[in-house]
Amino acid sequence: MATASPPVLASTVAVLRNSERGIETLMLRKNSEISFGGMWVFPGGRIDEEDFVRAGSSEHLTVARVAAVREAEEEASIIIDPESMVHFAFWLPPPRAAKRYATWFFVVGAGEEAVVIDDGEITEYQWMCPKTALQKCNESAIELAPPTWVSLHTLSAFESVEAALQGLQARLPQRYETRLIKGPDGLIALWEGDAGYASSDAGVPGARHRLEMVKGNYKYLVEA
Repeated sequence: MATASPPVLASTVAVLRNSERGIETLMLRKNSEISFGGMWVFPGGRIDEEDFVRAGSSEHLTVARVAAVREAEEEASIIIDPESMVHFAFWLPPPRAAKRYATWFFVVGAGEEAVVIDDGEITEYQWMCPKTALQKCNESAIELAPPTWVSLHTLSAFESVEAALQGLQARLPQRYETRLIKGPDGLIALWEGDAGYASSDAGVPGARHRLEMVKGNYKYLVEA
């Protein structure tokens, strides 16, 4: 059995604002020549050694906050108070992934500053309603990685920034250790709580906690 590669520590933050269309989140398009190239993501990236120094701590959640603040400023010129961010999820890719990012996910309200991308690592940005972003993915207009898709699905349940921050603060952060398998019609991401998770067999009857990634029709299933 192949040994899992050690994960790279990373951090990302969904920056939210209220609009006439409802809640919107800042989406950045990655340069096609780097990791996650061409995908639309939240501001974020790997945790650097300097982030541990800035945080004055070795506690990963604390350092992840500092890294998310730094990445938001570097990629979009946004200034964030690390203490105002709500930690709502942690993601770990499948053991056999070529490059594994152990990533802390945060959410925060946007400030007043204008978004300015670096036009290097980031080539484009848009404020998108979560439901619109999910629809664009189904239409193959944008590409989203499973953690981004599920995060947008989570955010789509809220009508305002205030409701999102309060609602996610009241919950325990979700942990997603992904097992990715090939289904009959496309890839399926399985998580703890799915009947097929332990055996990596999507056909096992029972509870569901999965994302079925059929082109043009992604389905997120959570059923007891």
